[in-house]
Amino acid sequence: MAQGVFTLLVQVGRKADDGLPAGATGAGLLCYASGKDEAEAVRETVALLKQSGLAPLEVTGMGTLAEREAAGERVDDAERDLMARAAAENAVVVADVTPFFDDDDDPEDEPADD
Repeated sequence: MAQGVFTLLVQVGRKADDGLPAGATGAGLLCYASGKDEAEAVRETVALLKQSGLAPLEVTGMGTLAEREAAGERVDDAERDLMARAAAENAVVVADVTPFFDDDDDPEDEPADD
């Protein structure tokens, strides 16, 4: 079976020396991973993230380019380029990291002292 490229959303928690910003409770990562199937792409992605010092908690598979387009998603050229890179290098490409912060720690959410 030919390799495919799968879009994965990975939620990571905190771990010592994980490189996430101070105060972050974790992060969401958008990844493109090659694999013969989605299960292999997930395994490879989780292994790579653990090796990189991150703590993967949950992975959501969003499908291949063809599956996403069949579902009506519009995929831009930049995203297609990253998918092509993952395929060409038989690799996991982390395209975006979005840190999560606990809203309870936001001082703007604190009630004013009256």
